[in-house]
Amino acid sequence: MVPVIALVGRPNVGKSTLFNRLTKTRDALVANFPGLTRDRKYGEAKFDSRHFIVIDTGGITGDEEGLDAEMAGQSMQAIDEADAVLFMLDSRAGLTASDQLLANHLRQISKPVFYVANKIDGVNPDVAMADFYSLGVKKIHPTTATHGKGVRQLLEDVFELFPQTEEEAEPEDEDRGVKIAVVGRPNVGKSTLVNRMLGEERVVVYDHPGTTRDSIYIDYEREGVNYTLIDTAGVRRRKNVKETVEKFSIVKALKAIDDTNVVILVLDAHEGIVDQDLHLLGHSIDAGRALVVAINKWDGLDADQKNRIKSELDRRLQFIDFAEIHFISALHGTGVGHLYESIDNAYRSSTNKLQTNKLTQILEAAVYDHAPPMVNGRRIKLRYAHAGGFNPPIIVIHGNQTAKVPASYQRYLEKTFRRQLDLVGTPIRIEFKSSENPYAEKQGDLSQKKFDRKKRIKRQAVKRTEAKKPDNKKPRR
Repeated sequence: MVPVIALVGRPNVGKSTLFNRLTKTRDALVANFPGLTRDRKYGEAKFDSRHFIVIDTGGITGDEEGLDAEMAGQSMQAIDEADAVLFMLDSRAGLTASDQLLANHLRQISKPVFYVANKIDGVNPDVAMADFYSLGVKKIHPTTATHGKGVRQLLEDVFELFPQTEEEAEPEDEDRGVKIAVVGRPNVGKSTLVNRMLGEERVVVYDHPGTTRDSIYIDYEREGVNYTLIDTAGVRRRKNVKETVEKFSIVKALKAIDDTNVVILVLDAHEGIVDQDLHLLGHSIDAGRALVVAINKWDGLDADQKNRIKSELDRRLQFIDFAEIHFISALHGTGVGHLYESIDNAYRSSTNKLQTNKLTQILEAAVYDHAPPMVNGRRIKLRYAHAGGFNPPIIVIHGNQTAKVPASYQRYLEKTFRRQLDLVGTPIRIEFKSSENPYAEKQGDLSQKKFDRKKRIKRQAVKRTEAKKPDNKKPRR
């Protein structure tokens, strides 16, 4: 059994910094800003030959209201799930009332709790930790998460309570399955949709834009299929982004698009399609990711509003006619279950292995039905096609003058391949390669002597041709 360790404490005591130190990643956002972490974040870590799971949580003060209360609820769930708890304390701030409230709660749980005095660098450890012994604990671990000081001794003490098993000794290389990133503008219902798809209150949901700040990766299983759901922060227009924290959140959201297999773009039915939605669509297509569009908050609209939105979708989303569109209500669950059908179809289409013989047959039929145009009096010739990659599917077409294939004919080939191969929900990339002239380099490598001889032979050939021509002059009388 792999141990689960939760990091809890007040805001801005170094929980996310220690999380990154243990997992050897930069997955958790870190800044000198209290309340940055809001959702539970899981990470895989390794200490010597031991594998364990770390949970990063939001800060707990004891007097939370509104959004802070939702964050505290996430932290309490992490404590319930963990096998051991690391109670983080700030050595420079000393013992506070919030620390005492949380310590009283941890005394009531039947799990081992390790008290960690963080930020010990630059101060006398004995003096800094003296205040914390009033909590009535036997041992306090001095650490500096930013530099890793004292972290090894802390982990050694933690793993003394968890004997190593044979199953744990072998690292598990689990298949995370289909990665699904839920993206969109702020306050369109992304976190609500994530909770609805998971069937639990996994991430913080609050009626305030910018609630989610980090990309949360959630592994789960549905009907025997492994999935990884990624909840991302809302992406606003660049001119509206002023806080540094929000800039990092947007970078993590865009990185999640590059790291996923299928993107669910969530739109707000009450606001319609705005330019920022189109920018996110363009970024997803440029990244080559399979795409599913979810129009959220569809309930409560009258018939006229629904017809207006559908006509707007047909007009503005013509360039993604391959993507399936769903009208859902993440709050009530209407239409959410059908998203998985489109997700599975899009993932199958983006990762399907294409056969060279099949692609060449489709290309020959397409050229026969509609031949490529002529360029400078010469017909563009497309000879054969083969697969060049997947996710997204890449089709490489070989021929002559392929650099001059017009964009309209490329779209014709793309739609033909999509229709014949039954590819839905994924963009297709077509790459052209021209056949090279094997004598091109030799012609450019002629010496001056050979070049003069070639010109002399050409002049002689021209003279012989003119000498053989009949004399067209009229005879004299």
